[in-house]
Amino acid sequence: MSPSLLTVGLDPALVDDAPSSRAAFPEMDAETVRVGVAAERARMEGLGFTVDLCLLDYGRTAEAVYRAALSGKDYDIVVIGAGIRLDPALTPLFEILVDATRELAPGARLCFNVSPSTTVEAVQRGWPERKPLG
Repeated sequence: MSPSLLTVGLDPALVDDAPSSRAAFPEMDAETVRVGVAAERARMEGLGFTVDLCLLDYGRTAEAVYRAALSGKDYDIVVIGAGIRLDPALTPLFEILVDATRELAPGARLCFNVSPSTTVEAVQRGWPERKPLG
């Protein structure tokens, strides 16, 4: 059975119009995010993972959408994207996502990418076992 992965991030369609995302990631636009996410998904699938994508808004429905995704399947790994974690305006959302993961997927390994094109590296750091740094 292949390991299951849930990648959670902001809906790329919203990135261009969000002042906080534009300030936190001036080099990112919706197309860059879409391309990076699709490429990393293909790479993960090529490595034998089953990959689901959970796209969120800036908070209005984000928690409910995320909880539904976690409730629908047992995940081995959850990757919370940098667009949520590194935008100071989204720190409350990040906290909600971590708490929901601990509640609904306590056995899942949490991994964190630094851009849409670094998901594979994030997963490789934490799967199947956390590797020592240095």
